Amino acid sequence: MLIRSSICDLFGIDYPIIQGGMAHLATAELAAAVSNAGGLGIIGGGAPEPDWVREQIRLTKQKTDRPFGVNIVLIAPKAEEIVQVILEEGVSVVTTGAGNPGPYLPRLKEAGIKVMPVVASVALARRLQRGGVDALVAEGMESGGETGQITTMALIPQVVDVAKVPVIAAGGFADGRGLVAALALGAQGIQMGTRFACSEECIAHPEYKRLIVEANERSTVLSGQSTGYPLRALENRFTREFMDKENSGMPIEELFKLGVGKMRQGMVDGDIEGGTLLAGQISGMIKEIKPVKAIIEETLAEAINTIGLLRNYAEGSGV
Repeated sequence: MLIRSSICDLFGIDYPIIQGGMAHLATAELAAAVSNAGGLGIIGGGAPEPDWVREQIRLTKQKTDRPFGVNIVLIAPKAEEIVQVILEEGVSVVTTGAGNPGPYLPRLKEAGIKVMPVVASVALARRLQRGGVDALVAEGMESGGETGQITTMALIPQVVDVAKVPVIAAGGFADGRGLVAALALGAQGIQMGTRFACSEECIAHPEYKRLIVEANERSTVLSGQSTGYPLRALENRFTREFMDKENSGMPIEELFKLGVGKMRQGMVDGDIEGGTLLAGQISGMIKEIKPVKAIIEETLAEAINTIGLLRNYAEGSGV
């Protein structure tokens, strides 16, 4: 038994599992591993130099002949240049966040690139699908990194109800039970970030991975709510200091300066107290660091088993 949905045909992938475009962590190594395992790997554009994005695209092509994508943070200073790199290098899929991809859609679509924005509200989903996007990632506030204000359970069915394109559920997914739940809510698949951050192929620092494995359901905090860009991360000395300054009324411009360079410092360099350690609330479910292939295979096997259990309930035979 296989689990397929419309996004498998849309993106040319085997399974309805997409890897989040995590800044600093979603490199060619991770993206290629996810694509080779049948999902859709994503290079994390974040706010890098365009030459780095070009290098990562070419490295990914050396490691896989399967489709993969690139994430663009639209408020990044060099977003326009990154779009041009993507057009020149012939990427299959683009995911976008923190902005409206509308100005870039005509060029991306003309090049045959599938465009899939991340949305955190029904209003944004309505607006972006009118522009001709191919799919939507609806992301609940449980997710790591920049997040919205609506929970995944409440957001997904409401976006599905207004969407005329496939919806991928994000924010709080790490296993097969979550995949089945997302499908039950009307989504066509899931996006996983924190789960793939704890894969062997991810370049994240071992200490960062260790903290996620040791985390529980209360290990993350949401900071930066006063700035308009709330961020979910593992609680540490830096998050406590940041929130103290935020609560004391420090100007938004100064708060932004505090965060410059902190993600790489924490997640890649391993400064687990002084850096930012982005992670979703799902961290408490992650107990092992595994190869990407094993993560995807186990997710699918658990989903199939869960569907079997649900069938027993539907037939009145219980568990």
